[in-house]
Amino acid sequence: MAENRRTVRDLRRGNRSTLLRTLYFQGPVSRQELGELTGLSAGSVSSVVAELFADGLAEDAGSVGSDGGRPRTLLRVAPGSGHLIGADIGETHVRVALFDLALTELARWEHPLGPGRPEAGAVVEHILTGVDLVLAKGDVAADAVIGVGVGVPGIVERDPEAVVHGQSFGWDAVPLERLLRAGTPLPLFIDNGATAQGQAEMWFGAGRDADTAVIALIGSGAGASIVTGGSPYRGATSSAGEWGHTVVQVGGRTCRCGAVGCLEAYIGARAVLDRYRTRHGGGIAPGGGSLDGCEPAESGPVSAAGQQEAFAALLRAAADGADPRAREVVEEAAAYLGAGIADLVNLFNPERIILGGWAGLLLARHALPVVREATARYALRRPLARTEITAAALGPDAVALGAATLPLARFLGAGGRT
Repeated sequence: MAENRRTVRDLRRGNRSTLLRTLYFQGPVSRQELGELTGLSAGSVSSVVAELFADGLAEDAGSVGSDGGRPRTLLRVAPGSGHLIGADIGETHVRVALFDLALTELARWEHPLGPGRPEAGAVVEHILTGVDLVLAKGDVAADAVIGVGVGVPGIVERDPEAVVHGQSFGWDAVPLERLLRAGTPLPLFIDNGATAQGQAEMWFGAGRDADTAVIALIGSGAGASIVTGGSPYRGATSSAGEWGHTVVQVGGRTCRCGAVGCLEAYIGARAVLDRYRTRHGGGIAPGGGSLDGCEPAESGPVSAAGQQEAFAALLRAAADGADPRAREVVEEAAAYLGAGIADLVNLFNPERIILGGWAGLLLARHALPVVREATARYALRRPLARTEITAAALGPDAVALGAATLPLARFLGAGGRT
């Protein structure tokens, strides 16, 4: 009898999770549509919906007419029934944002990181400060927070707590989860930043309705989230997706990770700007924007804004033909990016390759046709013909949003029970 009771509880928990996920991603929908979408009986839908209303997780969202009958009431997940925090540990900043359950941003705090490799303890303090400040700004109590997601650069292993290996960051087995837990009782969810943003793009952005995709993020460096069967591919030790550290030139340029010939050393914004400066002596790009805004790769950027301004100016100068030197450097970077994308096409045969990150979006805006042409020179024709190369839809700083989907995924999987 006990075994049967556990089975019934498991069935009800599974029904609740299925219905809540459907309501979240497909809503607003009617009870009848929920039955059609989930395959649950009308009685099961009615029972679970009543539970969700009693728990404050669901609410009415208007009504629609029906053929010859009375109007159907539409339902949705109540946005204010829970809150999420996403933190982005970037190469130039720590960003913390507060969201409601519909992932509407309610408050944001950002702290710049100076040149050089950041010390883990200082980053932890920045995150904890940011969590307190966004809760105060959003007037949200800590007990209303479902969890804090943290997107980090590098490899995240769980043994059992999250430990971060960020070679380019200078982090070797940093016990990030333990350090954060010492300063907050909130549930923590830590993952690679590209993987976190990739999940958000698959749920809400350019990856929607795709089953297999690669979300390639380019900023100062480069990384990727590989999604297959709708889930991220992690590999044996969760290090899959280090696309920026695949080798494109044997004996090539030195990468920040210490290896030579990495793709990141040819397509990362900082590397591209360094290439312009060393080859052509820097200068001011026509149309505005200094190209002297970056230090050499080993010393870190002077400022995130300066680097982004300089990279945008370089791309503009290349696109309008005002600076042949800029065009030469950008075309070289596009060729290497095309080769890197071709490797993704040939290895993973994705439906979509989505270019994101602030530099990736600038490249997509100014040079996507050139990148596609370069990809065609290196990729196998048949898989490439079935791969769409497009820009990310969630903006240049969506890692914090992606990080917030980490606790959200657990919440939906548990049927809205924390």
